[in-house]
Amino acid sequence: MSSLSALQVLLVDDNAHMRAIASAVLQSAGIRKVREANDGAAALGILREHAIDLVIVDFNMFPLDGVEFTRLVRNSPDSANPYLPIIMMTGHSEKTRVYEARDAGVTEFVVKPITAKAILDRIQAVIFKPRSFVKTDGYFGPDRRRTQLASYTGPWRRAQDKPHEV
Repeated sequence: MSSLSALQVLLVDDNAHMRAIASAVLQSAGIRKVREANDGAAALGILREHAIDLVIVDFNMFPLDGVEFTRLVRNSPDSANPYLPIIMMTGHSEKTRVYEARDAGVTEFVVKPITAKAILDRIQAVIFKPRSFVKTDGYFGPDRRRTQLASYTGPWRRAQDKPHEV
């Protein structure tokens, strides 16, 4: 894990205790450059001033929550890095919340209470196995499909669809 030591991570959570726990997990993995913010608005300011490699953001914060923060990072014309890996950390694992985060452009999702393994697995995924980015009329972010089939020849979306002319 020493390869993670060069990472600059931004940890965004309105709960100071949660930030301390997550920061300790990151430190134990050899990540020494951890910046912290207590909401999405403060985090956007940090992104403008520092070269951040990865953000771990809480879902539920005020005044700017993790979903809106992610939308701004992905879509704002003045975004410092629209391709920034964003890991959403939340105690709310309902499917609707997961979909909302995914549709905002979150790269990975981890449920609280977090474990070191869960956080480190997500970091490994976004750093060492990054997904391609997709831009459509209503979405910009990592490809939401987890697998790419070698047999796929497109442009249809599902196996049962008939190919159509482009």
